[in-house]
Amino acid sequence: MALFSKEPEKNPRIQPTTTGPTPVASTAPLASPPTSSSSSSAPSPALRASAPAPADGRACLDRGSKITGKVTFEGPARIDGEVDGEINAKDNLMISETAVVTAQIRAASVSVAGKVSGDIVATQRIEIRNNAKMSGNLTAPILVVQEGALFEGHCSMQPEGVREDRKITVFPKEERVAQVAGGQKQG
Repeated sequence: MALFSKEPEKNPRIQPTTTGPTPVASTAPLASPPTSSSSSSAPSPALRASAPAPADGRACLDRGSKITGKVTFEGPARIDGEVDGEINAKDNLMISETAVVTAQIRAASVSVAGKVSGDIVATQRIEIRNNAKMSGNLTAPILVVQEGALFEGHCSMQPEGVREDRKITVFPKEERVAQVAGGQKQG
């Protein structure tokens, strides 16, 4: 292995150093592995792998982060921090156990494991996990509330537009009997 070779490198490369957070390993392979006689000039693979990319999404609002205002995600996303305002996601949205969200949420599907205060509208599915604390109204065609979850609010298991278009007419029992009897006499 050239990385731990005692021979000096013919074309040494200067590796940039970062003083901020640990860089996350890229999913693309390196064009050529860093070869250096000193392990301190390049981050070790163990350091790069110590901050894994979020498994549930490409975008991640990490713990300790706070956002106030409108947040929009184009792809899958995960929230571990705090959001106060409005969240729009075109794909799946995961609200983890450490998240505290006070927002109106619109997404394709939403999974809640943390604390959420606000209405959620999902076009596909909403899942409230067993350790979640949810306060607000839910609208989705599929709703899953696991045992142990705290949910306070109203839910509608149909898209918002369908609910507004639907009209229900309820006749008193006497009128229904008269209509059925009247229909039999005519026919």
